[in-house]
Amino acid sequence: MDKSFTTYDSLPNYPLWDRMKGKRVPLSFDLEITARCNNECRHCYINLPAGDKGAQKKELSLAEISNIADQAVSLGALWCLITGGEPFLREDFFDIYLMLKKKGLLVSVFTNACLVNEEHVKVFKKYPPRDLEVTVYGATKETYEKITRKQGSFDAFQKGLDLLLSLGVKVRLKAMALRSNAHELPEIARFCRKHTKDYFRFDPLLHLRFDGDPKRNEEIRAERLSPQEIVAIEQADEERADALRKGCDKLIMPELEHLHCNHLFHCGAGMGSFSVSYDGLFRLCSSLWHPDCVYDLRKGTLVEAWNELVPRVRAMCSTNQEFLEKCRPCALVNLCLWCPAHAHLESGKMDAWCEYFCQVAHARAEGIKK
Repeated sequence: MDKSFTTYDSLPNYPLWDRMKGKRVPLSFDLEITARCNNECRHCYINLPAGDKGAQKKELSLAEISNIADQAVSLGALWCLITGGEPFLREDFFDIYLMLKKKGLLVSVFTNACLVNEEHVKVFKKYPPRDLEVTVYGATKETYEKITRKQGSFDAFQKGLDLLLSLGVKVRLKAMALRSNAHELPEIARFCRKHTKDYFRFDPLLHLRFDGDPKRNEEIRAERLSPQEIVAIEQADEERADALRKGCDKLIMPELEHLHCNHLFHCGAGMGSFSVSYDGLFRLCSSLWHPDCVYDLRKGTLVEAWNELVPRVRAMCSTNQEFLEKCRPCALVNLCLWCPAHAHLESGKMDAWCEYFCQVAHARAEGIKK
């Protein structure tokens, strides 16, 4: 454990603890059914090769997923997100999807759409997902495949998306703003808004790999945009800029300053949701991989993780003066990528000040003021 946050305070009075007293509070969870992917995207924080036998061997079985889902439902879970990796790589994807639906869960799916076939569309038409989100990496074959590093992936993506849309499956589109596709973002936005009139989002903030792979982390850093580029992109997008202007007083919030508090967690991690990795590790959120913050569901129960691990993590405090002086009193938290999970991925410490995150937050604040 990092010495900078070995202290624990009394447990805060969060709504989460009401569930510990037997009350049913709505709960959601992310289920990573695989870390494998058919693409090899430059910026990805989790993907392993599609044929990685070691990763495949570690994946939760259908029976294990069903057991975890039963435990989640008993705790009050209403919604589940199936994600990866690429979920459609699982040969038993339909079994997993329908099993979760039969338990009464609202099920969402994240996919790159490259593996979509008529069977997927048939199932989704008969048993609709709550949401089906597809990431658009580029508006042209050159840009798309520069990011995915898979020849033929652009054509596969277009074919899969067209199949979903032509048969009436509701799809939401999203994008990552990367060094490799920044020049095409206006075209990507137009494409997405054309096909999803009620929903489109893009994210310019990249965090590092869950497995800490140094070579892949360097690739992610190379894809990061500068703070000035991020602000320029956000201000150039009329919908995004308008939302920032209208929500300025909600994004820069002096009341979020915690001048005299050394708790690490002021986010929603573990408040009403959790994540399960492809190999059965429980986390308070999908990005929180610090070894003191995970619980192996193959060795224990979800109730034990929820009752024992979550309160312990939420009570963690910091003694790192740089963090307490630079981050804790800052009111720009909603403009910043910083959180204990991302700080750990970035630096190895959950209470580290991260220069890049800080620069982006202040640049965004200045952009909004202008």
